[in-house]
Amino acid sequence: MRSWCPWSLGGEAFKNLTAKTPRSPRILHFWASLCFRYDSSYFFCYYHYVTTQGFDVFAPEGGRRSLQETLAGQMEYTYFPVDLSQLPTRITYHELVEGKFEIGAVSVLAQYLNHPAMTLGYRFHMDGVTAAYMSDHEPFSETLWRSDSAPGYLASILHEGDRRHASFMAGADLVIHDAQYTPEEYPSKKNWGHSTYEYVVRLAAAAGVRRLALTHREPVHDDDFIADIERRARELAAKLPNQVEVFCAYEGCELEIFADQVVDSLLKTRPTVSAGLAPHEARILVVDDNPDTRSMTMAALKPEGYVLTQTSNGRDAIRLAAEMNPHMMVLDLMMPNPDGMDVLRALRSKPETSSLPILVITASNDPLTASAGFEVGATDYLTKPFSVPQLRARVRACLARALRHREHQVDCGLPLLCVFVL
Repeated sequence: MRSWCPWSLGGEAFKNLTAKTPRSPRILHFWASLCFRYDSSYFFCYYHYVTTQGFDVFAPEGGRRSLQETLAGQMEYTYFPVDLSQLPTRITYHELVEGKFEIGAVSVLAQYLNHPAMTLGYRFHMDGVTAAYMSDHEPFSETLWRSDSAPGYLASILHEGDRRHASFMAGADLVIHDAQYTPEEYPSKKNWGHSTYEYVVRLAAAAGVRRLALTHREPVHDDDFIADIERRARELAAKLPNQVEVFCAYEGCELEIFADQVVDSLLKTRPTVSAGLAPHEARILVVDDNPDTRSMTMAALKPEGYVLTQTSNGRDAIRLAAEMNPHMMVLDLMMPNPDGMDVLRALRSKPETSSLPILVITASNDPLTASAGFEVGATDYLTKPFSVPQLRARVRACLARALRHREHQVDCGLPLLCVFVL
């Protein structure tokens, strides 16, 4: 019987899946759905103990503490008899943001995932093979497809975040993706930062992925349950316009990936890693007529170091957007006239605010409301009630996407649509 290994803190169960190419002796190890290793370099997706207790050197920037501080903290004498500085080796730390970089013979792209903790996904290209590693990601929208387009294709994905996520895995020979829940389990686990197998299979097929490994299972799932997930996922994949081979990753799984493309086309369009915008440089305008919600939003974002401005009505929001040149707006949808939809239309009609990232906050869980918001021009959509980590993660993601969009325009010689967009 297979040992499916949903995740573990250490030992043999920690290693989940191994991938190699015919032309290279080097092997990529994927551990616990949360980090991967290439030669002596370890790439962390985020800082939970399940990731860092095994450790080393590449990790996402943006946490409360640096990677070195995080590892040193868990190896204090209170918890561990050997201090990090006592290890007989030289450790180099790299705090990563979105972008492109090289590590040995591997070209790597990093992109933020949708998770309450700052989390990175990785896409790498080696020996003509492209693979993506995407742990701990939750759908941006419960409605996947646009109402005016045929489902099953990248252009038909409703939410920009889901479309960008699918594009990140486009054409990959192998994608390893979080699929912790079934569609039946997800409603009670919403906002926990994980995907259903159905969402992942549909996105991978739309993106033209060749092989999809489902991982990061719910710990209460036994072997029979996971085997049933694999069966259901394969049945779904067989019905989709683009065929994708689907399987559940398991302990000891070893794959040989054959080269399909000499150059990863996505590498040509992504900028190299840059420092990004410092939090104290990011100006955010918070718009909500409810003083309690507005205060909670301000309190949640203040520790991140952003420059925050608030207002309680749509008229002031439109005026302040022109006066203060914010890098982002957090906008309540349900306000007295003008409501959030009217504010969106007004901002998108002006060249100087046509590309302003706008995170819409609403109490409505109606998919039609979400669809209408995106069609008017919302960048992202968050339903009340939401958690503080979820709000912070969405804001960081919106700012990061806006920054990469601006850098891509500059790299391609395209004019900037808005002088104050990241």
